[in-house]
Amino acid sequence: MSFGIYAIGFAILIGGLVYIAHLVHMPSHWILAGGVVMVGIGVLSAVKATRQKDSAN
Repeated sequence: MSFGIYAIGFAILIGGLVYIAHLVHMPSHWILAGGVVMVGIGVLSAVKATRQKDSAN
């Protein structure tokens, strides 16, 4: 699985969650804070899932 595909999927997930939060009238500063945290989690997860294992030489 490539990093780009993982990141696009996570961006779609974040977009959906932000939209739902907007629909339930959450304050925008909480939506922004949650989005920033989710982006950080997404990047860390994508790097962990797609990094190449180091060969032991």
